[in-house]
Amino acid sequence: MQITLTEVATTELKSLMTREVESNNLNENAGLRLMVVGGGCSGFTYKMGFDENISEKDKVEVIGGVKIVIDEKSSLYLDEVEVDFQDSLMGRGFVFNNPNASGTCGCGSSFSI
Repeated sequence: MQITLTEVATTELKSLMTREVESNNLNENAGLRLMVVGGGCSGFTYKMGFDENISEKDKVEVIGGVKIVIDEKSSLYLDEVEVDFQDSLMGRGFVFNNPNASGTCGCGSSFSI
């Protein structure tokens, strides 16, 4: 499985994680969990968040110094995905670029395969 974090996303994630650890909201062993769940107007939705509960069944990779955690089911949909961070007039946040998606919705938060 291949996941890519852009340089901008890596910088933002490291900054967020450092703040959370320094505020004692998160322990240093936590990772960034990337998930795909059913829902949204196109069938699937991306979710992400810091997670301290890492299972033996999870796939764990360190990319650019960021620990990425993905459950087995989500890994089927996240191969070759690029995670980017955008800060523009339209909004600020993380964006998933999935070359395997056959369609996306207008808001860009859900996709189909």
